[in-house]
Amino acid sequence: MNYNPKIGLALSGGGVRGISHLGVLKALDEVGIILTKVSGSSAGAIAGSMYCQGYSPEEILRIILDTNYFKFLRPAISWKGILKLESVGDLFKQYLKHDDFSKLKIPLAVAATDIKKGKVVYFDEGELIRPIMASACIPGMFEPIQIGNKYLVDGGVLNNLPVEPLEGICEVLIGVNCNHLPEESNIRNMKNLIERSVIMTMNFNVYSRKSKCDYFIESPGLGKYGVFDIKKAPDLFQAGYEQAMKIIEENPSLRSLGNSALNKNT
Repeated sequence: MNYNPKIGLALSGGGVRGISHLGVLKALDEVGIILTKVSGSSAGAIAGSMYCQGYSPEEILRIILDTNYFKFLRPAISWKGILKLESVGDLFKQYLKHDDFSKLKIPLAVAATDIKKGKVVYFDEGELIRPIMASACIPGMFEPIQIGNKYLVDGGVLNNLPVEPLEGICEVLIGVNCNHLPEESNIRNMKNLIERSVIMTMNFNVYSRKSKCDYFIESPGLGKYGVFDIKKAPDLFQAGYEQAMKIIEENPSLRSLGNSALNKNT
């Protein structure tokens, strides 16, 4: 009789680079790894919610490519941010009609940052869409999302690899980061300097949690892609898939998690 441990997956934020998570999910699907719970920040929360709803990685990629995401953004003329994320809720409602964590096929937790208290907030029950929006609310670019008395911004500000909601529930933790920075011999301009510094900060709080993961998947060089560089979506998907398959091949113990699940279903 095969024993199938509970497996948790934590997905980092990283804008469009989060599409690489879909490639990782495709690889896990192909070897039969069945997830017990998923957690995510920002782009990881978006990818995770769609996967936990039951969409395949390829379906999610197609939705992203077919949807003109930016038409759902409205200018926010206030000190809080440049753009409003509120109208993006209409887009999410097309694909997450129930708007309820409990209706997902796989349990999900998303991380957001309470900007007033300076603390991480985790959501895994109740309404679904607004916590996802809060988790992806880049500070300074988007107006904070209000839930109750909390004003929330991007979860990646304080926790860009939210393994904590998986601890005590899952016996095996897989962490995925989509922001690996290649070495840079020439900082070309101020924009390049700022973008690189932001990613370094995000990665610091990812790497501080790396030791909590039994397996860690990080496609090389994805930090070179822009946060909104949607034209690179197919490349990002493939990069995630190839790196995940590489890690699976290098770690027979990880592959065996999938094999045991496949054996259970045959």
